[in-house]
Amino acid sequence: MSALLPAVLQIDVVSDVVCPWCYIGKRQLEIALARWQARNPALPAPTLRWRPFQLNPEMPAAGMPRGDYLLRKFGVPDGGKRYDRVVAAARAVGIEMKIDAISVQPNTLKAHGLIELAAESGRQSALAEAFFQAYFIDGRDLSDDQVLRDVATGLGIGEGLVDAVLTEASVTQIVAAADAELRDYGVTGVPLFIIGNAAGEHLAVNGAKGADDLLEAMLQVQAA
Repeated sequence: MSALLPAVLQIDVVSDVVCPWCYIGKRQLEIALARWQARNPALPAPTLRWRPFQLNPEMPAAGMPRGDYLLRKFGVPDGGKRYDRVVAAARAVGIEMKIDAISVQPNTLKAHGLIELAAESGRQSALAEAFFQAYFIDGRDLSDDQVLRDVATGLGIGEGLVDAVLTEASVTQIVAAADAELRDYGVTGVPLFIIGNAAGEHLAVNGAKGADDLLEAMLQVQAA
């Protein structure tokens, strides 16, 4: 009898599209996935599932001026030196963040709704990447329905489906409930990577730990 193949991994990615460390963490995960696949060329790639978490769940639907947000959060309207380390870490994984280009701190509920919708077509990761780029590189307002529509339809997601997310409260209510459920489980910050196998074994990696740590966790769950 041939030996059973190791279980294929599933990774739940808990993040917010306005979290700079989540964008960095996505790049680090991609590096870890490439390394894992190089070790396991005969196995299917791990599946990814993006889970919603809002850094600012009380943010007004239209967002607020970025300067006002930073002033409330850090006491200075530009965040002071707090983003220097973020920009350097992003550059180390090939992302040139343009923090100063951001003019609106958005509400991300609808963006999360669109990412949830994209699961049906296997485009969650692509849409998350597109939102990260729109916000951190292009400085676009992710509270703006037209911006959200342009980004989503640009990836081939049908306008009817996009409009359903943007106009039907039931969709965003589902996302808000999923966000609340994660908080009830004790999630307080992102990124969070929950790595699991078919046997139900799982391991959570908090924060943008780096590709080496993520790969080690993947191999540990794979061997469990």
